[in-house]
Amino acid sequence: MSSPIDFLLWVKGPAFDIALAVFVIGIVVRLLEIVLLGRKQDLAEPKGEEFGPGLRTIVTRTLPETGSFKQSPFTVIGGYIWHIGFLICLLFFVPHIELLHSVLGIKWPGLSNHIVDAVAVVTMATLVAMLIDRITHPVKRFLSGPEDYLVWLAAFLPIVTGYLAYHRVLVPYPLVLGIHILSIEFLMVIFPFTKLMHTFTFPLARWYNGAMAGRRGVQS
Repeated sequence: MSSPIDFLLWVKGPAFDIALAVFVIGIVVRLLEIVLLGRKQDLAEPKGEEFGPGLRTIVTRTLPETGSFKQSPFTVIGGYIWHIGFLICLLFFVPHIELLHSVLGIKWPGLSNHIVDAVAVVTMATLVAMLIDRITHPVKRFLSGPEDYLVWLAAFLPIVTGYLAYHRVLVPYPLVLGIHILSIEFLMVIFPFTKLMHTFTFPLARWYNGAMAGRRGVQS
């Protein structure tokens, strides 16, 4: 790679193919691992149904818990803001929609660039604030491991590099755009092997907890 154009072509070509393969295969393997492990047979007579409580728990655990909100409102609110902001930037920025359309064959209406740009700024600010809170709060710092900071970095880099590329803050543009794409590929590669996998596993885990509570006749 002798020029920024060569670098951009590489990240859009071979590097993206490798990242996509790791992302898809990794997720499939992790989900199969969870499903095929099954669960130990419960020989006790069920005291209630499983399906309804399982679905109810998916909903109730997705909403902010009163106790958690009272103890750490910043963590709860910040978590919602950056998750929603990240998804808006990923799924409703028109160039991203066009890219997904070329891969998946489906597309949907996007938001104006000004809205996505504002959301990106709020998301970056929230992520930085949450990192500072994690580092400065004694309990959160004690409970945090290297994976927590790796996941934070993987979530932050695509937003900040996308912002720099969109505003063409740095030059040459092909180099900045290539770095942005590379940051997304970094996120894709580590996704199946880190806490980011909860994006796909949280419905299963919450349904299972609710279903088991329902079977025992207690509320999850």
